[in-house]
Amino acid sequence: MDKLAIVVPCYNEEEMLHITAKTLRDVLDNLVKKQKIAEDSFVLFVNDGSKDRTWELIEEEHEAHPVRIRGVKLAGNTGHQYALTAGLLTAMDRSDVTISIDADLQDDVSVIEEMIDKFHAGSDIVYGVRNDRSTDSFFKRVTAQGFYRLMAGMGVKSIYNHADFRLMSRRAVEQLSRYGETNLFLRGIVPLIGYQTDCVYYQRRERVAGESKYPLKKMLALAFNGITSFSIKPITLITWLGVLIVTGSICAAAYALISYFTGNVVQGWTSLILSIWFIGGVQLLAVGLVGQYIGKIYMEVKHRPRYNIEKILES
Repeated sequence: MDKLAIVVPCYNEEEMLHITAKTLRDVLDNLVKKQKIAEDSFVLFVNDGSKDRTWELIEEEHEAHPVRIRGVKLAGNTGHQYALTAGLLTAMDRSDVTISIDADLQDDVSVIEEMIDKFHAGSDIVYGVRNDRSTDSFFKRVTAQGFYRLMAGMGVKSIYNHADFRLMSRRAVEQLSRYGETNLFLRGIVPLIGYQTDCVYYQRRERVAGESKYPLKKMLALAFNGITSFSIKPITLITWLGVLIVTGSICAAAYALISYFTGNVVQGWTSLILSIWFIGGVQLLAVGLVGQYIGKIYMEVKHRPRYNIEKILES
């Protein structure tokens, strides 16, 4: 039997922790009963520097269920992608297959059995994909769909409507561990692994308790990080915009000379001021964008640890 680890990154999830632990324990017990996973399969909660009682509740769950519930405490808040990576790499040597899921349980746990079945059928990676966004607000739905289309347009290989609910075999996680970049975007990295993949489809649920840990600001930051970590197309677009402006400037200069020699000259400053502001804005945008890429290079070359583990709870 293959040993399953369900990795759950947590940040201020005290309202959800007991609910999530009970739900995922039941999932594991059911799969063990059906002889689809090993009896010592477990849930691994990763506390990402929570400011509430999340870690204390993880310890309580571990004491009550030492085999089923384990925990990793990170030294400070590192962010969702780092916390998820810490959980996956911790589980790598302790399991045969891992499934990552958010603590809010908006992802449908009922498809975990289907994921396991596809793993047994030979897939190393199984993506959990939303089949609709009816539970999202209009704004969230439009921005999310726009994000995936933008990523595809920028040449970033990702799975449409897939977040971080996925199954990975041990060898897939081992390959993931070889990607040592600091600017993590797992939705773009995992498809690069290249092993056999499959998908399961589900309808995302409403959050039972607590509040979303991904407000608009974090969503935009994640999108920008994903694009700049996997594509240089923004710089290419800026380059072509510069070519377009130069071409337009040459045409404008030719028109100005013709107007001068034909005597059809209109005195004024509006067009000049607008041109200066436009070109200046493009230059600042270009410099800022290049600066973002340079900043990423700066962060990568320092080779600092992506996270520090303070404590691990094991059976």
